[in-house]
Amino acid sequence: MQRDPLIWRVGERDIDCSERTLVMGILNVTPDSFSDGGQLANTDAAVARGVQMLADGADILDVGGESTRPGSDPVTAEEEMARTLPVIERLVAEAPGVPVSIDTRKAEVAAAAISSGASIVNDVSAGADPSMFATAAETNAAMVLMHMQGDPKTMQSDPHYEDVVGDVAAFLTARLDAAVAAGLERDSLVIDPGIGFGKTLEHNLALMKNIDAFSALGRPILIGPSRKRFIGTLLGTEVDDRLEGTAAAVAWLAGSGAHIVRVHDVKEMVRVVRVVDAIVRS
Repeated sequence: MQRDPLIWRVGERDIDCSERTLVMGILNVTPDSFSDGGQLANTDAAVARGVQMLADGADILDVGGESTRPGSDPVTAEEEMARTLPVIERLVAEAPGVPVSIDTRKAEVAAAAISSGASIVNDVSAGADPSMFATAAETNAAMVLMHMQGDPKTMQSDPHYEDVVGDVAAFLTARLDAAVAAGLERDSLVIDPGIGFGKTLEHNLALMKNIDAFSALGRPILIGPSRKRFIGTLLGTEVDDRLEGTAAAVAWLAGSGAHIVRVHDVKEMVRVVRVVDAIVRS
């Protein structure tokens, strides 16, 4: 089965997201992320991990300096930049041409990261900062627009929806339109339904089961199931024992319409999606 071409414009580069499933490697330079907090708290360790992810097959590196795990507190823009900018600068220098993403909700951080060499803004708030869309448009950055109900501090307190798939799709449609109205090219935008961000187990499963419903929005679909709480709930495992559960989710998503998967375990998930892609496109 051949998918129709679906282009994601990242800077001066056009990426055909229909050719194969892309893998985005998670590079958290935070002390408190839910899975790998503190492991990459210095620049050398973070850059080494990023270089290894590229060797393992990552297509994109996503650098984040603020944890958005449930219950987390925000950090200042200055702290985010101190954590992320040296890593981005080194990665761009050591792996020229590889798309680097900044995982941030703050336009100030996004602008500094783009100046340091990032070409993608991965915004879990889908442009809640009033300056975010203008910043991305002015700097020719690509964007990932994610759905989140509430904010990281409170999003898991009591999430509810009339129809989670329909509600999330309507939100993402509105944010796509707002981004384009602010000057972003539609081809530069990717959507993410936001697994684990203001969702119950049932909500997460419904979104993943119906991931193909988001194809109607006409943009590549990114999704991040990696090591998430829903896997621990289903399997009764802690965060460091969710590899197989992540692989199962990634396989389902890659075979069901997702174009990009955001993961911690790059080598293993690259192998998963390569096999799934071979089956889907045979």
